[in-house]
Amino acid sequence: MTALTDRTDDRWDDGLIARSRPRPAEAGGEDAAEAGDEGDEALVRAVSGAGSDGGKSSAPPLSPEAQALRQRLDALRQLVGLSRTRLDGKTLAEAGRVLDEAAARRGLSPQHTVVAIAGATGSGKSTLFNSLAGVQISETGLRRPTTAAPIACSWSDGAAGLLDRLEIPGRLRRRPRETSEAEMLRGTVLVDLPDLDSAVGAHRDHVDRVLALVDAVVWVVDPEKYADAVLHERYLRPLAGHAEVTFVVLNQVDRLSGEAADLVLDDLRRLLDEDGIALGEHGEPGATVLGLSALTGDGVGELRELLGQFTQEKGAATRRISADVDRAAVRLRPLYVADGHAGPEIGETARAEFEDRLAEAVGAGAAGLAAERAWRRNAGKACGTPWLRLWRWYENRRAPRTLAGLAALAAIGGRGQPVAQAPVEEEVTARQRVEQAVRVVADEAVAGLPEPWAQAVREAAVRGADGLPEALDEIAVTLGAAVSVPSAKPPRPAWWPAAVLGQAAMTLLQIFGGLWLVGQIVGVLEPELMPPVLLMVAGIIGGPLVEWACSIAARGPARRYGQDAERKLRQAAAGCGRARVLEPVAAELLRYREVREQYAAVAAGGSRLSTTRQ
Repeated sequence: MTALTDRTDDRWDDGLIARSRPRPAEAGGEDAAEAGDEGDEALVRAVSGAGSDGGKSSAPPLSPEAQALRQRLDALRQLVGLSRTRLDGKTLAEAGRVLDEAAARRGLSPQHTVVAIAGATGSGKSTLFNSLAGVQISETGLRRPTTAAPIACSWSDGAAGLLDRLEIPGRLRRRPRETSEAEMLRGTVLVDLPDLDSAVGAHRDHVDRVLALVDAVVWVVDPEKYADAVLHERYLRPLAGHAEVTFVVLNQVDRLSGEAADLVLDDLRRLLDEDGIALGEHGEPGATVLGLSALTGDGVGELRELLGQFTQEKGAATRRISADVDRAAVRLRPLYVADGHAGPEIGETARAEFEDRLAEAVGAGAAGLAAERAWRRNAGKACGTPWLRLWRWYENRRAPRTLAGLAALAAIGGRGQPVAQAPVEEEVTARQRVEQAVRVVADEAVAGLPEPWAQAVREAAVRGADGLPEALDEIAVTLGAAVSVPSAKPPRPAWWPAAVLGQAAMTLLQIFGGLWLVGQIVGVLEPELMPPVLLMVAGIIGGPLVEWACSIAARGPARRYGQDAERKLRQAAAGCGRARVLEPVAAELLRYREVREQYAAVAAGGSRLSTTRQ
């Protein structure tokens, strides 16, 4: 029992907590032992946070800064959701991590501020940690590395959830004595980290893991290694955007004279400025830089006061998460923002050129001309002289007697071999023209877009173009044939019956004059040659004149008929192209506009701190 009492006394006398308890010997017997057990349980609860809210508490009303951060996080969540099918998971991993860590931190105590003390070997960070706590908590000494695992010190209850998130075990959680100086840091959770340049890989892993989760960082440097490349290139420069939650402390200033200390501090500020870290000078937001001596205590009180004020503001977690969002937004910018691109859309000129190329591919212009010629030919047949129509009928009857017709008849009858005909093209549409049209409109649509979204637009265009030539072939075969060859009764203008009647009158004049002349020759009628000849001449000349007049009058309707045929074929081809290519491309561009708007909401406020220096 004596040994147990001694060990217990040692633990209590090392300043782990501020309260004291009666010794088992003073209480007497079993009651004293039970009292000791109860005291141990109280100690465990105080250190682990049991009996409190476990690090969770009801959220107070949000500040304007917190409300802005919530909007940015919501926009980032929507941005990631809209981009999952367009970007690979590795690209969105950091944004997802920021969302996860933000959700985890916002679910824990907002009354506490977790501050990590980090530094290189021999910088004196553990000594500073003990000096701030007022007691010997973290082991110090000449052996390197001295700190092997993160050690936490909390000045108030309710931080267990935060320490669980940092994976700091209960045996490495401490409470300082309750003094007037300790009251200044109420709500602060200090974490002493291993050396960031430790030769042990596990120590560096601890540093990287905890630095990604804490609300603020106190970087401790010494006059000899304050310009260490590992510190600046691996930590300070990548975390330049976290200037508002960064403290840079030049320790061991007691080793320097007053003037030398000022010179080293000025050089340290210069290096931080080169790293892109905004310095909080002249009332501007940014990193805090000061010199102190953790060994003599010079300047430690100022740092304690700054940390206390920093904790009482209760905005460190919000600023840290906001800086993480800024950092993720900067890395995602090349994926969402195209510099110099006015707006993702398919211009009217590009649409018109695309439709023109499709119309050319299906032969809309040629089909219109063919329809015009066919309409005029049909009009010529209807308005031509009977003798001309009779001749055409005779030519059609003679057609089978031509070489091709005789060969066809011989083939039908089984005599001889059929004459080889010209091969029919398998595809009416020029596939190369279609592919070129799709490629050109896709290039126009993706001009200036970030590469992932440009690739998505091109893939949508290619998918739509897979069946486009076949669809245009079908249009050219069905609709093209229908519009290029008019029906037996084409649309007739108002003068059409008059022309037919006039042609019939001219024919009757020829017949009447001819019969009159025959009657005179036979002797049935009195000989009078001039009248029947004049009638016949009038009919013979009038018939071609009527036909010529009809051909002149048919030009307008024929042209309109051809233009209508071309328009129908062009509209059909354009509709097919819109449905298969333009609409999918427009849908991709619309998605890009949505994600760009979400990215703009995420990046809003990212320029609040000028963390990049020219």
